[in-house]
Formats: sequence, C-alpha cells, structure tokens
Amino acid sequence: MRGAIARRYPAAVDALTAYATLLATTGVERGLLGPREPARLWARHLANSAVVEELVPQAATVVDVGSGAGLPGIPLALVRPDLRVVLVEPLLRRSVFLTGAVALLGLGDRVEVRRARAEDLGTRPLGGVVTARAVAPLERLVAWALPLAEPSGVMLALKGASAAQELPAAAEALARLGAGTPEIMQCGRGVVDPPTTVVRVARQEHAPPPAAKGRRG
Repeated sequence: MRGAIARRYPAAVDALTAYATLLATTGVERGLLGPREPARLWARHLANSAVVEELVPQAATVVDVGSGAGLPGIPLALVRPDLRVVLVEPLLRRSVFLTGAVALLGLGDRVEVRRARAEDLGTRPLGGVVTARAVAPLERLVAWALPLAEPSGVMLALKGASAAQELPAAAEALARLGAGTPEIMQCGRGVVDPPTTVVRVARQEHAPPPAAKGRRG
C-alpha cells in the first residue's frame, strides 16, 4: 500500500512516512490509535484519507471536523500543498498531538488547529470544503458540519460501504439545511482497495440559517 500511494503522490511520500511514524509511536502511546492500527496505517488510514483530495477543488480551504489524530486533514495537506486546512478537535490531548504534528511536518503556514466542537463554532462558514471521518451518523453530522461550509461549498463525509443506509435518516436534516441531493462517491481506485467511499453533500448558495444545534453526545 505504501508503494501505491508513493506512486500516486511521490512528492509527499517522505512527509507521509514521517506522519505514519508519529501515529505509530506517539499516536498509539496517547491513545489516539489502537495498538493494532500501526500494521494497517497506510491502507486503512493514510491512503484512505489522502485520496479524498480527488474531490477537493484547487486552492480550497478544508475544515476537518472531529479531526482526532489528523485524519483526513493532515494527509490532505501533505498531498495537496495548494490547500489550507483547519483541524477542528475538541479534546485537549488530541489537539495537543495535532499541534505537535503540524509543527513536526512543517505545515504551520497552511494548517491551523482549533480546539472546539464543530457545533460551537457558530454559523459563519470557515471553508469551501468540510471533511469528517468516523465522527457521527450522517443525520447528526450534517447539522454540525454543513453550516461550516461556504455557500456552494461541500461536505465530504468518509463512510463505509453502508453509506447508502444512512441517507434516509439524514433526509430531514438535509432538507432543513437547504442541502443538495447527497451523492455517494468513490475515490482512490488503483491506490486503495476497496476505494474510499465518500458522501458528498453540497450546501446551497441560498441555504437557510441552521437552527440552534443540540449538544453532541
């Protein structure tokens, strides 16, 4: 898997390797990843995240909600030097890790860490693309994340093969937010197997302001 991502993103492979080493050591020590994850870092985490760049416009600002250990935000920043990335993470130990990772990888000029919950950031858009990976069911996620996207921006939710099963439950939240019809997309063919499944939701240009958000569980 490292070979496949190195062929796709040769200029980023050294930085991705440094990040993988950080995840496999400090990330595991601090409980951000389970002890079995280092063996599948490239396939399950790095490549799975990096290939989402196929859906991100040039020179976009990406807001990574519930960033955790920096996935997918940090791999996106590493493979796409044209992007600016905001890593949104509420937990102190994770935000401390993210700040250290950004410094170690030399991303401080393009990547910002915000210790906050998405629903506490207000309704002012922060970027053209909002990403989320393994954060919450789509029904709740759209209410927290989509308001952070600029009008005509998008939310990209990394999901598993059961993504289509979440769409009916999210229909009411999508309608309330004035979102477009969600699309289930796959990216990374030839790099990850199976390809990464992403639910893409567009924010309409004249979307209504979101209602007050409930507290996250």
